Amino acid sequence: MMLLKSMLFGLGLLPFGVLALDPKLGNRTVDRTIALRTHSIYAPYIDQDLQNRWWDFGADAYINTNKHIRLTRERPSQMGWLWSRVPLTAANFVVEVEFKISGETSHLFGDGLAVWFTTARAQPGPVFGSIDEFDGLGVFLDTYANSRHSYSFPRLNAMLGDGKTTYDQERDGERTSIGACSANYRRTNVATKLKITYIKDTYLNVKVQYKAWDDWTDCFTVHDISLPSAPYLGFSAMTGDVFDSHDIVSVTTYSAILSSPDAQRDKLAGTRSAILRISKAPSWIWTILKVVLFLLVVAGVLYAYKTWVLSQASGRPFGATLIGKGATGFGRLYADGKRF
Repeated sequence: MMLLKSMLFGLGLLPFGVLALDPKLGNRTVDRTIALRTHSIYAPYIDQDLQNRWWDFGADAYINTNKHIRLTRERPSQMGWLWSRVPLTAANFVVEVEFKISGETSHLFGDGLAVWFTTARAQPGPVFGSIDEFDGLGVFLDTYANSRHSYSFPRLNAMLGDGKTTYDQERDGERTSIGACSANYRRTNVATKLKITYIKDTYLNVKVQYKAWDDWTDCFTVHDISLPSAPYLGFSAMTGDVFDSHDIVSVTTYSAILSSPDAQRDKLAGTRSAILRISKAPSWIWTILKVVLFLLVVAGVLYAYKTWVLSQASGRPFGATLIGKGATGFGRLYADGKRF
């Protein structure tokens, strides 16, 4: 069911609110989405010429066509990147990234991974493998604390750069942060994902999945925020004396289409809300429904088998036994031809 919904969502056949969030923008909502092939990437990542038409990767990054794009290996002093070749021109967009940060050690690891929406691309530097004093948005998955804090790591932190401000490396971006949260997305047993939703000049929301499948945790929301027009989408990672493997598994980008501010709410709104409630039902409810359905099927098969055995013993046709055995009401009516 989730696979079918994801396919319909990607084709723009289901409204955005049904499958993810429905941010209220005055009298407007995210009405539908359109998948952007130019800013999405999946396995096997490259074509027969070992390239990708829409993406570049470099430095220490390499591709495992069956699994991931590995930005850094679990070694010290690694740095790798993955960048879109063309800018993201959609005014409103949703980017969903499946990533993996893992390593053998459980006590010392780092440094982290970054998601970029910036005017410059593919320039190595000290901020999680990319340049400092960037112009645009950086969302950092920081796994190593450079100083003491009242909150825990791993941590998710964001900065809106103006091309002049330096990233607060010493305090792990605390001084320049526009939003942050702690989330244990390293070495999990489920797929870890990041979802970034941006509505032009109005709204930025970041969610993370790390507890369970389709269990999204709100990290932060920023209102009245403006990103550079047509930024490049990129990813970079870096290790130092401590290290981890940093992988990009897939990237899915959608252009978000807003409803008209004067549009009358249609009669399907209630139906959509009902679909949303059903789709968000706990997994144990679906499990119970499947078990009940299975038991009903088994009971039907056993009843048919028992009736067949009785028909063999009595010499009566199977259909007559099935309808007429102990029949009352409709069963006896159809079993006795004299009533017609």
